[in-house]
Amino acid sequence: MNHGKKVVLSAVQPTNQIHIGNYLGAIKNWVQYQNDYDCLFFAVDLHSITSGKVIDPKELRENTYRAIATYVACGIDPNKSTLFIQSQVPQHAELAWVLTCNSSMGELSRMTQYKDKSQKAGAHIPAGLFTYPVLMASDILLYNTHLVPVGEDQKQHLELTRDIAERMNYNYQLEGAKTGEKPLFVVPEPMIQKTGARIMSLQDGDVKMSKSDPTAGACVFLNDSDKEIEKKFKRAVTDSGTEVKAEEQSSGLRNLLQIQACILGEEYNAVLSRYVGKQYGYLKVDTAHIVINAIGPIREKTEEILKDRTELDRILKVGREAARARAEKQLNEVYKRIGFIRE
Repeated sequence: MNHGKKVVLSAVQPTNQIHIGNYLGAIKNWVQYQNDYDCLFFAVDLHSITSGKVIDPKELRENTYRAIATYVACGIDPNKSTLFIQSQVPQHAELAWVLTCNSSMGELSRMTQYKDKSQKAGAHIPAGLFTYPVLMASDILLYNTHLVPVGEDQKQHLELTRDIAERMNYNYQLEGAKTGEKPLFVVPEPMIQKTGARIMSLQDGDVKMSKSDPTAGACVFLNDSDKEIEKKFKRAVTDSGTEVKAEEQSSGLRNLLQIQACILGEEYNAVLSRYVGKQYGYLKVDTAHIVINAIGPIREKTEEILKDRTELDRILKVGREAARARAEKQLNEVYKRIGFIRE
């Protein structure tokens, strides 16, 4: 692994399948990061139960395996990056309790995602929905992470993580600490992507693409067949017009152009210029084919990796042992500062 370099950490929740928004907004960028940073990438299965809904255990296990297999299929190299499953490193939950006790209900209740999701939950709001930003903070602070790739919707949670880190750095300084001595936690910085950070629903260009979107055709998964992908893009909602214009594009049209730009590595305006004056149908079909060419090989390689469960388990064993060793070192320091007696 790349110890000595800045630490980058990121993860995807293994509820349902991974979609092109996860790929273009996160995983595709991770592949580049592992050459320059000390990277940890994992599946946050503990986060998958925060909604309070009962998830089929067989489905969760399979989706967790699939998430890791997809990482590898996308180009994440287990020899360059630490790959693991969150629940297999118990220090995440241990540190989360300590951080919970150093957080306030006021700051957690101000989280925008909590406000939005709690309104939908009705009278029975799951406690996990309220406290999961603290678990996210634990994920980050446990590895002295320097940089966290986040979209705008997660930036507030990273700010909370920074607040908790700074608070604990102040409250739990080493006895007789002097200026320049190592703080308890590294205060992480966000890595905001300029392109691809927010891939939107194909049925509503104003809403971020989501695995849980109940609208048919709204989300394109990495394991969708070529026919399914083409069908979803042909039915993508644009606007009442018929022709792409240079001056103004609807959110639905912008989303299709953005998807192409992300996959092809081109500027948005360069992609737009190719379609000005053309019918929407051309853009939809072309985007579908570009997506198919990009994720078809990933889909095939993912299925190939999943067939060799022994090798996948070996990769996860190596990853969890490496992650546990690093996490235990940090947790021991936290417990020492607090005054807990460790074995």
